[in-house]
Amino acid sequence: MNYKGTEVFFDQNDLIVSKTNLKGHITYANHTFLEIAGYEEAEVIGQPHNLIRHENMPRGVFELFWRQIANGQEIFAYVVNATKNGDHYWVVAHVTPSYADGRVNGYHSTRRVPDHAVIKSTIEPLYEELNAIEARSSDRKTGIQNSVAHLNGMLEEARKSYDEFVSSIMWGVAQ
Repeated sequence: MNYKGTEVFFDQNDLIVSKTNLKGHITYANHTFLEIAGYEEAEVIGQPHNLIRHENMPRGVFELFWRQIANGQEIFAYVVNATKNGDHYWVVAHVTPSYADGRVNGYHSTRRVPDHAVIKSTIEPLYEELNAIEARSSDRKTGIQNSVAHLNGMLEEARKSYDEFVSSIMWGVAQ
């Protein structure tokens, strides 16, 4: 994949944490989030979480991502994010709905350092393929639909759910 800027790394023991409201606007960002992304707290609170979306992150993956958490389910996903100055960093994101009075009132995301061998061998080639599908489409909505359909087809062929796929590469289980 072609990236502008350099890759930023964070310590294996650090966690990037953020919380959003139901519309995806940031309500909390921990110090690691702010340090890695290069923002001050005042710059991110109230902003859409896609403030850190990297251009190489397929929109189709986020479509699956939002469908799952909107249905009250957790999700794990490999995500490439952008820093304020144009660099990038990879994470394994674990996103869960947050509840108040029995209703979802936002989302909580904890991100960890991914295995970079998995990024290079599996995630980058997959995301390149999904991005190419999105780019070939006549408009963004069609591109997202085509990307999701391709990913779902790949998962059906492998007889795995998205969660099983991500889990298998996270824990090194044969794909």
